[in-house]
Amino acid sequence: MEVLVVMAIVATLLSLVAPRYFATSERSKETILRHDLAVMRDAIDKYFSDTGAYPNNLDDLVSRQYLRAIPEDPITESSMTWVVVPPADIDTKGAVYDVFSGAEGIAMDGSSYAEW
Repeated sequence: MEVLVVMAIVATLLSLVAPRYFATSERSKETILRHDLAVMRDAIDKYFSDTGAYPNNLDDLVSRQYLRAIPEDPITESSMTWVVVPPADIDTKGAVYDVFSGAEGIAMDGSSYAEW
């Protein structure tokens, strides 16, 4: 009988804690995504400032040591899903003006991951 009471208490506590855990986990992934985007955009700007051209791909940022590695998108859990935006000006050299997440879905604040 005592074991059933203890199990009921543990189940009640888990039902209170589990939703908070998953919300916190999702919030931390979004925070990491925002940080990774800021770091990559800063690296792109520094590359352009140093060379006068945008990188041809994200690997150029790694090979020229602006980044140690292309970060993994925490939402898609892949470093291959980044969406690269070319410069609007045709005369500008390079192919990576900006970068966005390739993750589908809506963030906790109601915006789309692809808009960040």
